[in-house]
Amino acid sequence: MIYVFISLNIILLIVLFIVLNRLYQLKLSSSKSHKKLDYENLKKIWNKIDELLVDMISIHNYGMSGVSIGKERDFYQMALDRACDIVESKRGSIMLFDEKQQCLVIVASKNIRQELVENIKLKPGEGVAGRAFEKSEIIFVTVPEKNPNYEKFMGYEEQKEPFISLPLKSRERVLGVLNIHLPENKTSFSEWDLKFLNIIADEISVMIENIFLYQSIEKFYLELVETLVRIIDAKDSYTGDHASRARERAVKLAKKLNVPQQMIKSIEYAALLHDMGKIGVNEKILTKPGKLTDEEYREMKKHPEIAYQILSPIEFLNPVAKMIRYHHEWYNGMGYPEGLKGEEIPLGSRIVSVIDAWDAMTSDRPYRKALSKEQAIEELKKGSGKQFDPKVVSAFLELLEEENLSR
Repeated sequence: MIYVFISLNIILLIVLFIVLNRLYQLKLSSSKSHKKLDYENLKKIWNKIDELLVDMISIHNYGMSGVSIGKERDFYQMALDRACDIVESKRGSIMLFDEKQQCLVIVASKNIRQELVENIKLKPGEGVAGRAFEKSEIIFVTVPEKNPNYEKFMGYEEQKEPFISLPLKSRERVLGVLNIHLPENKTSFSEWDLKFLNIIADEISVMIENIFLYQSIEKFYLELVETLVRIIDAKDSYTGDHASRARERAVKLAKKLNVPQQMIKSIEYAALLHDMGKIGVNEKILTKPGKLTDEEYREMKKHPEIAYQILSPIEFLNPVAKMIRYHHEWYNGMGYPEGLKGEEIPLGSRIVSVIDAWDAMTSDRPYRKALSKEQAIEELKKGSGKQFDPKVVSAFLELLEEENLSR
């Protein structure tokens, strides 16, 4: 959180410096010409400053919220829209350098035909954007038709407009470029336009770097989770297959219940790892073909707490550990380990509880054959409001019906 405040303070200081400098220039100009300050112009500037701050905070908050793999293009599009709006441009794009292809590709566009978006791939130094990327400097093209670096793109009507290409730079490298086309009602970008675009480009750069870092950490933790699942699978082959099935259904069920995206990821991991604690349970108990004794059952009931002890020290998995700890709590308070009831039980735990029960009922176990789908549905309905959250059961049954209709 401290980095958020530091970044915002830096942004505000930059903007304040620009405003004070502009006011000084206006005052100086006024004293020389003995004319009144252009208050209408000043009012427009203040409105733009206010708009810029809103845009910066939006970009910053979005980037700092953690953009998961596969969701980054939503951020790029939002950032591009903000950049276009601040200078009243109707067209633009963000291009990032693709390490595999070794070229710049369009990751967000506004009013650029899809054919261009899909086909334009620029090597460093190629075209205007490629030059801005390679040289790490701003390039403004006033007449693209006469620019030799732009000839290959002149078959497209929208590409005849003047535009500016700003490099998106991190501390160590250039990440890509921000391309903004000149609005139709302007003959050139003003000094203020350039300052605003520079500030926004810098903020987009910081947030892109933050996204890359977040996603690399996310990938590492996903690989860690998958490794833990393989460990569980090695102890109990049923548990491993069960975890994979539970993962898919838990994600679908969470989405149906309109759970926030970040929480869905935790629920996905909880579904994968909910039996993690069984690695601390005697294998003879896990594979016993008959009914467990009271002592064996007490031993088995320790597995949610064991999983919690294993996973909770990992900061990224702490919310997951809590969901797993309570996935055997009952909605009426008769479950374990703490006898929580109703909304006291984390929603993720209530989702995993239904998924776990369904998969257990519809799978062969050492002590019994699988129930039919119809029997399992009846058991869920009987347990609704007792063992299970009624809302979760209702949503799960809808999900089952949708799965049947899609087949």
